[in-house]
Amino acid sequence: MHCPYCRKTDTRVLDSRVADDGTSIRRRRVCASCEKRFTTVEQMQLMVLKRSGASEPFNRDKAISGVRKACKGRPVTEDQLACLGQAVEDALRLTGQAEINANEVGLAILSPLRELDEVAYLRFASVYRAFESAEDFEDEIEMLKTERRLAHSDVTGDVADGEPIAVPAGTG
Repeated sequence: MHCPYCRKTDTRVLDSRVADDGTSIRRRRVCASCEKRFTTVEQMQLMVLKRSGASEPFNRDKAISGVRKACKGRPVTEDQLACLGQAVEDALRLTGQAEINANEVGLAILSPLRELDEVAYLRFASVYRAFESAEDFEDEIEMLKTERRLAHSDVTGDVADGEPIAVPAGTG
């Protein structure tokens, strides 16, 4: 570790602490030459295992660029894409694995993208899951509609057609 003040390499660690929910380590260091103190933060390097078998470091910008293409023409801001990228990276880090399959990166993108914009989700899913027919789109759209109806019934206590949900006797 080079001292940021004198550029010498002889530094020692005074204190180490886990930071950011266990995803990084904060170290307080001192330079043996100039005796100045400084802090470093070490973070686990997330690696992506490609289909070809090669590994490369996870790149949030690369993940966002694929999503950006799916969001073209949609009311999605750069800030929302940045938040989605952060959410994807956080989800991948929380797995605790240092190496993630490329397929898992795509899966981690799908859920937050569906919440952000359903049309962009369908575009991304159609490429990611290699839709081959209109039926593939119809199936995915039907799944989205079913989830929306279930979410609506959980919030309102009603099903989509307005009929109340039956409550068994003795539970209320």
